[in-house]
Amino acid sequence: MLNMEAEKLAENWSKLTDLIEQNFSGERKENLKKLYEFLEDRMVYAPASGLEHYHNAFPGGYVDHILRVCECAKRVKQNWEEMGATINFTDEELIFSALNHDLGKIGDLTEDYYVPNESEWHRKNQGKIYEGNKNIIHMPIPHRSLWMLQEFGVKVSQNEYISIMTHDGVYDSGNETYLKTYLPERNLKTNLPIILHHADHMASRIEYDMWKSEQPTQTKSTFKKKSPSNKTTTSVNTSNKNINAAKLFDDLFKE
Repeated sequence: MLNMEAEKLAENWSKLTDLIEQNFSGERKENLKKLYEFLEDRMVYAPASGLEHYHNAFPGGYVDHILRVCECAKRVKQNWEEMGATINFTDEELIFSALNHDLGKIGDLTEDYYVPNESEWHRKNQGKIYEGNKNIIHMPIPHRSLWMLQEFGVKVSQNEYISIMTHDGVYDSGNETYLKTYLPERNLKTNLPIILHHADHMASRIEYDMWKSEQPTQTKSTFKKKSPSNKTTTSVNTSNKNINAAKLFDDLFKE
């Protein structure tokens, strides 16, 4: 998975364009096709994150992630519906939100969001395969996603807009105005934003598990330390690396 063959890249891109062909119609479909055709050369090879231990930080990782989120979204929605949840949004809105929630990770009209990290030390010791492009105007990913859609005249419903804006859930403090309220009239009018968040989180975690399963088993190194009595020894495992948990989620869901 970490080194996708050209055949797999082409297969995933075909699946992505099929989603547009099968789920949309009219002017919106044509404008989506124009947007994705414009971004194709960059999107096919784009990663889904910058660090290997987050999710899909490899060429082709973005499209693979989007396909997985779309599939997870359909399954999460089905589970919610079967368990009695109110489903007052369309399947088109579900797929549109999943398809475009991370569009801002491709960058703007000319610049990529991620660029290869030139520091071998950071690649080797921190798994930071890509870094943010310093030439691009700073903009949160959901904001850039919606900006890119409007650049190509793609209409977005209120349900889709709120879902794309809030797909990071309560982990992004900017979403509190939508997701943290004690007034019933301000509650979400649809479960779509929550379902999309669950689908994105699910897909990202699956991708992490896939990355982890491909890592070689580390050889445990130990050293013996004499106790004060000089009669016993203590074995200390030095194989594990500490990862800042707060920064982990920032990159996973904010990039």
